[in-house]
Amino acid sequence: MIRATNERLNDMKKILALLVATVVAVSAYAGEFADVSVNEVNQLAKSKAAVIIDVNGAESFKAGHVPGALDFMAIKDNLAASLPKDKDALIVAYCGNPKCGAYLKAAKAAQKLGYKNIKHMSAGISGWKAAGMKTEAGG
Repeated sequence: MIRATNERLNDMKKILALLVATVVAVSAYAGEFADVSVNEVNQLAKSKAAVIIDVNGAESFKAGHVPGALDFMAIKDNLAASLPKDKDALIVAYCGNPKCGAYLKAAKAAQKLGYKNIKHMSAGISGWKAAGMKTEAGG
């Protein structure tokens, strides 16, 4: 009886440790770059107060992107030339939707160049359009 109780207790400890590790891993991944809302990005785009990078690929970019956004696929090989010299400048990266992680390519590339103020529009272009925001076509 005591042995069975100890085995159950050990099993519960393992499950709890796994859950805690999962929560920590998800939190670390999700929080790597601060989220910025569609409305905030709209204001940043209008005021040109941030460099906005679309990571959805050339076809999607041509079909419609946040006004003023840069096409990451077109600039990735020489990203530094497309970004301001000020390493504190605001950089906003986005991809398709909240479940898309492609934005990390641009965010991490900017981070590697020394930029410190990088944010993520997690709603992506799908959230942008769903909010009724205008897109810019072509590229």
